[in-house]
Amino acid sequence: MIYLELFFGFLRVGCFAFGGAYGAIPLIRDVVLSYGWLDDEALSCMIAVSESTPGPIMVNLATYVGSSQAGLPGAVIATTAVVLPSFLVILLVTAVLKTLLHHRYVQAVLGGLKPCMAGIILATGVTMILGNLTGPAERAVVDLPSVDLPSVILMALLGGILLAVKKIRKKKLSPITTIIVSAVLGMVVYGFG
Repeated sequence: MIYLELFFGFLRVGCFAFGGAYGAIPLIRDVVLSYGWLDDEALSCMIAVSESTPGPIMVNLATYVGSSQAGLPGAVIATTAVVLPSFLVILLVTAVLKTLLHHRYVQAVLGGLKPCMAGIILATGVTMILGNLTGPAERAVVDLPSVDLPSVILMALLGGILLAVKKIRKKKLSPITTIIVSAVLGMVVYGFG
């Protein structure tokens, strides 16, 4: 039964996820929470891990959830389900794209999707921030967040390094170098364990 739940849950994510992974996070959240596969805190952690590992966030999340719920077969099923709609759509689009892409109605639809995706991504960020600022759902009062001083120090150090490198070298650090520098700074600020 878990295999069918994984397949249809992530197939739904794959079918209705427009605008990339950040636009899909609310849908992934709904599916994962409705089946009880992860709680809100674990999902937030997995989103952070999925962003920092190679590959698309949706695929990384589907693989992790599938693996945690049903081992290797669950990971394969969830990953296949989440990429299957995109794969089929790409096949269809490449067959039809040459004639329809220049049609003004198709351009209008594609142009209308851009601001919608920006709104969905913004709403996801606001929801995640407000979810971290509030206490349990039963309380009507919003708790004021406590300031995590090591996080502020880490952000200031990383920002200073990035600005200094850009000013000295006249170009930005590569994403890989930025990730490595961030990891080293995180180990220095938070300690090794």
